[in-house]
Amino acid sequence: MKAPLKVHLALFSVSLLYGATFTIAKQVMPQYVQPNAFILLRVLVATVLIFLFHSVFIKQKVKDKKDIIKFAIGALFGVAFNMLLFFKGLAITSPINGAVLMMNTPIFVVIFASLYLKEKLTLNKIGGIVIAAVGAILLMGGKNFQFNSNTVLGDIMVSANAIIFAFYLVYSKPLMQKYHPLTVTKWNFIFGFLVVLPFGYSEVLQIQPDIFTPKIWGFILFVTVGATFLTYVFNAYALSHASSSLVGSYIYLQPVLATFIALFSGKDTLTWEKLFYILIIFIGVFLVSKKTKVAPSENI
Repeated sequence: MKAPLKVHLALFSVSLLYGATFTIAKQVMPQYVQPNAFILLRVLVATVLIFLFHSVFIKQKVKDKKDIIKFAIGALFGVAFNMLLFFKGLAITSPINGAVLMMNTPIFVVIFASLYLKEKLTLNKIGGIVIAAVGAILLMGGKNFQFNSNTVLGDIMVSANAIIFAFYLVYSKPLMQKYHPLTVTKWNFIFGFLVVLPFGYSEVLQIQPDIFTPKIWGFILFVTVGATFLTYVFNAYALSHASSSLVGSYIYLQPVLATFIALFSGKDTLTWEKLFYILIIFIGVFLVSKKTKVAPSENI
């Protein structure tokens, strides 16, 4: 079926929030909050908010107790390992390397979806992902990124994160269709919190909130509520109504929105060249989401 407008709005919001996070999070880490502590704060705040919203508005119980194990597995890939590898890898490699390597996520989503969910590989999906990937890489610097021995460990971590998150988008889709998206997300974060707690506990104790300015508090609120709670809820909603390939393809919009955010903040300038790269990305995402004449059972 064709993804409804609400799905595209949800995925666009996710890309917008993530696009702003790269700039905002760097103003908090590591001067005010260490990476693992920030991850623990993100997961803790999101877990509390999701639990409260679910308890008040959803109140859905787990139908099959065996699904609890599936929720735990989803938590490892979608919350714990995903966040820990990305933040640690980004600290070692360069921002450009990290951004380029994250572009592998939609590619692996298509591969996993075809193997695990039996989603049909259409020319629109393959071509759209390739086109959007080229546009995203060019927009983020083209030949300005490079891999060397100084960044190899970080590059491996970010690459592993891209693969892990791609698997999560595919693995969790059947659960999103069986349960309310907020039910799946709630359990993912409960288990995810238990995993990241040992990694971030000692760093949280080192936080000195008395040196936080109102701006820093605002940045932390944005990352924990906006870039964590809302993004996971929106992604979960999208996964329950659209293909994993479409959800994954929206990652290509993140550098576009990050560019516009940099423009509005006066940290970048807009050129015809950048506009052309942005257009390429939009064409690619459009092709992935474009409805094709296939059997009714295919998810598009």
